[in-house]
Amino acid sequence: MTTREIIAIPMGDAAGIGPEITVKSLAKKEIYDLCKPLVVGDANIVRKAIEVTETKLNVNVVNSPAEGKYEFGTIDMIDLANIDMNAFEPGVVSANNGQASFEYIKRSVELAMANEVKALATTPINKESLKAANVPYIGHTEMLEDLGGAPDPLTMFQVNGMRIFFLTRHVSVAEAINQMTKERVHDYLIRCDKALQRLGVESRKLAVAGLNPHAGEGGLFGHEEVEEIKPGVELAKADGIDAYGPVPADSVFFQALNGKYDAVLSLYHDQGHIAAKMTDFHRTISITNGLPFLRTSVDHGTAFDIAWKNIASEVSMYECIKLAAEYAPKFTRESL
Repeated sequence: MTTREIIAIPMGDAAGIGPEITVKSLAKKEIYDLCKPLVVGDANIVRKAIEVTETKLNVNVVNSPAEGKYEFGTIDMIDLANIDMNAFEPGVVSANNGQASFEYIKRSVELAMANEVKALATTPINKESLKAANVPYIGHTEMLEDLGGAPDPLTMFQVNGMRIFFLTRHVSVAEAINQMTKERVHDYLIRCDKALQRLGVESRKLAVAGLNPHAGEGGLFGHEEVEEIKPGVELAKADGIDAYGPVPADSVFFQALNGKYDAVLSLYHDQGHIAAKMTDFHRTISITNGLPFLRTSVDHGTAFDIAWKNIASEVSMYECIKLAAEYAPKFTRESL
């Protein structure tokens, strides 16, 4: 029988699609079969989203997670009442919305750190609105890193059972290659194995993607695999990690999708992003590992251009909450 853990859902930027996709997701009974969703946001905005999406749900405002009903048809929520509805404009950058979205995340993290919720499933926030509010973070990861006291968290994508980690992320391709040292590969394989272990994944067969065509073909098409990547894999194997590679990047993701590997370590941002999003763009979910709590997230933005028009797809948010519910009962909460 599924253990229904409490999942906090910070509402995101009120002017974006976050409230809509949250409400649409919570209009599906399966979510309540899997977990106890708790929205952290502004009740007036949530009621407005219910009206716009015609979902006919009730709102139950609570002071703590323990007070929630967690019954299908009712959205339990902690109301921070921090949106000025007289000045609210859908699809517009706003300091009020930026500050409010930060406050939703902060409260959700506080609940997670106090063990009152088991996980966070986050909705989109807007960088321009955060900047307008002078919030000192550029995005979710930086906020969670600071609020959760966990430096350098590790990102993992999951889509249709395929898991992808990233050796490097928001740097140029040239800089990413500079960072592909055997020491970094070794360290990240150990971190990836530990992240999977904390998620309750028993089989942890890790493949490292190659950088060059055919993974360098023994040095014919580049030296990185021979000099740095393979030695990093060998160091990890010596430490007991079930690691393989480098495996040519044109086949390793297909192999992982079909069960040969439990996860792939992508060497740079687009290598893994393209593989995941071509598999299923809307069902690609991000998991931030290395925090004292579990966090899943949609991998799209606030979409101001379509916000509050009842046309935004909730598929990614729905999958985001489902994935949090899947891992939450198995997730080990010890601090790193």
